[in-house]
Amino acid sequence: MTTPPPTAADPAAAPPRWAVHAAHVAAVTALPAGLWRLGLVTGWHGGYTDAGYHAVGFTGWDAVWPVTLSVLTEALALLTLGLVRPWGTVPPRWIPFLGGRPVNPRAVVIAASLGAAGLVLLWTPFLAWWATPHPNMTPLGHLLVGFLYLPAVAWGPLLAAVTVSYHRRHRTADARS
Repeated sequence: MTTPPPTAADPAAAPPRWAVHAAHVAAVTALPAGLWRLGLVTGWHGGYTDAGYHAVGFTGWDAVWPVTLSVLTEALALLTLGLVRPWGTVPPRWIPFLGGRPVNPRAVVIAASLGAAGLVLLWTPFLAWWATPHPNMTPLGHLLVGFLYLPAVAWGPLLAAVTVSYHRRHRTADARS
């Protein structure tokens, strides 16, 4: 699928194919961990021992946090697509306060850059997961969780790359205006 050429309403150049692919990959990096958390809420032990699962407690009000975290994380990951889609330049009219008006590309770049830096700081230490034993998990469960959270490590660098592409396209569009 190709991106339509820029229009008079959106003078920014079309994003390069690599940026579109990177944005789509970034949008799903949080999905495996989110699905794992949702599975825990439904009663699946997800690699925890019986005692560990019950100690953590994923029932009642304790289930609200994992569900909220999963939905919020995926929603934030999906925002990466705005850096390569027209709604990242002019949000749809149905969005309160922003709809139908062009966004400030500088504000988008700053927010996305801060997000990318935060994600790198948050997820890079996760690479040490396999070196740290988790007494509430089975060895296979520990390995499973490691692989389910591993894609999140790529989210920050992917967001940074797509943000650079967005910045270059909009800087070029500003120069043409």
